[in-house]
Amino acid sequence: MHPNPSFRGASAAENLAFARAKGFGMLTVNGADGPLAAHVPFLLSPDDTVADLHLSRGNPIARACTQALPALIAVQGPDAYVSPDWYGADDQVPTWNYVAVHLRGILTPLPDDALHGHVDALSFAHEARLAPKPVWTSSKMSDGVMPRMMRMILPFRLTITAVDGTWKLNQNKPAAVRAQAATHLAAQPDPAAQAIARLMRDIPES
Repeated sequence: MHPNPSFRGASAAENLAFARAKGFGMLTVNGADGPLAAHVPFLLSPDDTVADLHLSRGNPIARACTQALPALIAVQGPDAYVSPDWYGADDQVPTWNYVAVHLRGILTPLPDDALHGHVDALSFAHEARLAPKPVWTSSKMSDGVMPRMMRMILPFRLTITAVDGTWKLNQNKPAAVRAQAATHLAAQPDPAAQAIARLMRDIPES
């Protein structure tokens, strides 16, 4: 997380809401031979205290996590390069604006019988966002297919102990300078740059 307090103003509730909406991140743990990482969908509990996820049985983290391990899920939002020419001010340097939230906690394996409920809840949460498309459910699978596929994955839970967020959107610069950079970002063909521009424009003026 960026140490500048200008970029750390989002509340825990805002950071958790961002993580919940994204629902996908990089899970990391310390392995015996160095850091391990896996890209995972996850589902936050209603009270934001745990994140449930699953891993392939062959994933190195799944093999390493036979008991509780410190872990972190890094949730990445939009990001974009910012040219110093876009500020309309002297003596600026290139930078990168971005949004990221870290969910830190303890990763533990769950019993196998927790898997089916987790998979159904995870798919339902994301299927619900596709309305008016009818929701897909595992009941649509042919007999025996879903149990066979689920034997390939294992359920895990991250009990969240800390939430950190960086919303680096040029808050450390004057509003007029930030607005000029946002105008240039909005004109880029990259949707992430356009998203960053919208976030920069949404910053309340102090």
